Amino acid sequence: MILASQSPRRIELMDEAGFTCRVIPADIDETPHEGEQPLDLVGRLAKDKALCVASEHARAGEIVVAADTIVTIDGSIMGKPADAEDAKRMLRQLSGRTHQVATGVCVARANAAGDAGEPVLQNFVEVTDVTFYALDEDTIEAYAQSGEPLDKAGAYGIQGKGGRMLVEKIDGDFYNVVGLPIARVARTIRDMQQD
Repeated sequence: MILASQSPRRIELMDEAGFTCRVIPADIDETPHEGEQPLDLVGRLAKDKALCVASEHARAGEIVVAADTIVTIDGSIMGKPADAEDAKRMLRQLSGRTHQVATGVCVARANAAGDAGEPVLQNFVEVTDVTFYALDEDTIEAYAQSGEPLDKAGAYGIQGKGGRMLVEKIDGDFYNVVGLPIARVARTIRDMQQD
């Protein structure tokens, strides 16, 4: 099996679920298409990553798992902050509000030896609502200065020491917010292996 991601969180979740994976990140253009909606974007990127890695690296019949996660609020995507000031801006925007974390997942099975055509695909988009507590400026400043939010979409990591203190509640899959809805992924892999 191949995990088409070098995210430490995804690697850890796959490992904890009992999957032994080769880690081969996909090299694709992640630029949104004009007018592309956030959920369509993550679904397309996951599929593109899976197809790229399956066609270039997968052995016959091998499973490839690819994912892409975004944070959205008010219909806009929040990427990774450029610096601590940008992180503070994002945290102020999320403060006291509900936003969505969406992960597009694509599980591909490379064709058996000698078979022509595209790999077999199963893909989905998982969405989780996350509500932040109202954050005061001291909390925002301290979290931004910790460095924890700087490499994370939306400027927080729910699994981090500081990030977990920002979240009042979630509605949906916690592990989706971490970066991979692992229970649904495991079921999709099982279904793919049984076909």
